[in-house]
Amino acid sequence: MSLTAIQHGIKISELDAWGKLSDIGGQILEGGDVAAFGRMTHGAPTDPVSAGYFGTTKGKFRLVYPFSEQATVVEGEVRITDESTGETRSFKAGDSWFVTKGTSTVWEVVSDGFVKHYLAFV
Repeated sequence: MSLTAIQHGIKISELDAWGKLSDIGGQILEGGDVAAFGRMTHGAPTDPVSAGYFGTTKGKFRLVYPFSEQATVVEGEVRITDESTGETRSFKAGDSWFVTKGTSTVWEVVSDGFVKHYLAFV
């Protein structure tokens, strides 16, 4: 058993490059090739339960959630629109959300980049 503290203020530069967001399921709407970054704190992205840091550079993209997720922004600011309801919410460092698998969302990264810590489960 181990205890892992979630670091607030972690920067994208402290994460591993994961390639283009479009390579991991995102559809870019604005901002060219939005880059994705991450670092796992539990398991792997393909495990039934996983956790980690995830961040992107500035841009606008669509993401249909492949899992359910609870997340907290640790750096930056993002606006997320739930396409099923049209509701848009803004999240900055310290703000959290929960989203269910299959939800189609549009993300607009308002700051130069953002980082969240998430807990995902299939």
